[in-house]
Formats: sequence, C-alpha cells, structure tokens
Amino acid sequence: MAWYRVMTSTIPYWNYGLFRIRIPYPFQWGAPTFDAGEAFAMMMASFVALVESTGAFMAVSRYASATPMPPSVLSRGVGWQGVAILLSGLFGTANGSSVSVENAGLLALTRVGSRRVVQIAAGFMIFFSILGKFGAVFASIPAPIFAALYCLFFAYVGAGGLSLLQFCNLNSFRTMFILGFSIFMGLSVPQYFNEYTAIKGYGPVHTGGRWFNDIVNVPFSSEAFVAGCVAYFLDNTLHRRDSSIRKDRGKHWWDKFRSYKGDTRSEEFYSLPFNLNKYFPSV
Repeated sequence: MAWYRVMTSTIPYWNYGLFRIRIPYPFQWGAPTFDAGEAFAMMMASFVALVESTGAFMAVSRYASATPMPPSVLSRGVGWQGVAILLSGLFGTANGSSVSVENAGLLALTRVGSRRVVQIAAGFMIFFSILGKFGAVFASIPAPIFAALYCLFFAYVGAGGLSLLQFCNLNSFRTMFILGFSIFMGLSVPQYFNEYTAIKGYGPVHTGGRWFNDIVNVPFSSEAFVAGCVAYFLDNTLHRRDSSIRKDRGKHWWDKFRSYKGDTRSEEFYSLPFNLNKYFPSV
C-alpha cells in the first residue's frame, strides 16, 4: 500500500495501514504571540524548573560515579535546558523542558551511566512520539506500576541529595536547624498552596493580574524550590562569618571541585562528544 498524505486543519500526517505518522514542525499552531504577563509567568516557571533540574544534575553525577560537578558544567547544562525550552515553545508543546528526576532514579537503580544508553533511549522516544500506536502501548501501562517505580526512583534521588550532607557537620545545631526547617517548609508551604488551589480553583495570591498570581503561586507550589531557597538563604546568612562555620558547611571539601581543571577526571566525565568542547569550553 502506498503512502498517502492526509491534511487536517493544521497538522499534516501520513497513514499507512493501521499506523499514522505525525511529524511536528515549528509554528504548527500559528504565528507566535507575545504577552508580557505570560512571559513573566513562564520565566518564573522556568526558574522553578532550573532549581529542580540542578538537584537532578547533582544526583546524576553522583550515581554515575563522576566527580562533583564544576559550576561551569552545571551552567552549561542549564543553558542547554534553556535552548530546549525555546524549542518547546517553537513547536507548541504547551509545556517547558525539565530534567527527568525519574531517569536520575533509574540511573541509580540500574547503575548504567553511559551516554550511549541515553542517546539510544532518546531515539526510541522520538520514534514512539512519531508513531502513535507504539506510544499508546506505553500509555496503557497501569498507573500502579508507574507508582511503584516512582517510589523507587524518587527514593534514590532523595537519598542522593541527603547523602551530600555527609560533608557537613551534622552534630552542629546550626546544620540541624537549617536541614530540619528547610525540609519542613518545603513540605508544608507547597501543600498549603496546592490544597488551596484545589479547593478554591485559584491560588492564595489572587489579584487582578493573572501574571502576578502565577509568578507567586507557581514557585511556592514546588517542594524542591521552597526547600532549596530556604536552605540556601539560611546557609548563607546564619553565622556565616564565623571561622568554624565554613567547616560545618563542608565548604572545604568542595573547594577543589570549583574549577573544571581542579580534578584530572573532569575531562573524562564532562567532556562533550564530537569535539563540542571547542565551542562550549568549561573553565
């Protein structure tokens, strides 16, 4: 049976027997529009995704048995994430791009940290997104199976973050206060925002400006964002100038990894393929 093209109102696709191939393309939903309020709201959502992705980056480097991630490598990853968000907007996906925390947990579960595996998996994802029949097979997996997997994946990621506290002085009352207070606020504040929105249909901040509401309600609905911001603020303000506090914070252990060339193994773990380091160098 020959291929034939069927035109809908906006999206072209091809039918071949029982299979339908749909290939996305930029601006398929029309010309882009700009609204300042929506732009600010999306910038705040992207900032929340940045905070959550930073934690996933560190968890991946830890479970891949790599050296701690230098700031330049982290900035490079965040920058490419911004490019992905831009492409998401061009293709009209209606959502941004963020690091998959589930995949970070899968890496810890399988202990497979090869880039080749990630590249092959990305190829399968593109293939399944084009052929909807194959994607429907995965969409039909029962929700309890996903829930069971998430219990494992998120447990590994959470444990990976807590394991970094081994470099801090956990006998210090300062460290214990920051840890306990940030976790409690990270769980309670987003829970309040989410329950308020579920009951009222809008967030606790409900003014005439929808963009302002989104700027406040979206970040405070993220557990990782709230806990991370509270911990970062307290850790950088609470008795910071005391000489003994630096060791309690574990800063002395991280100093040697602040530069890309501070460890000879960084090239092995964080060099880009296809000689891309020439165009995107790390310092």
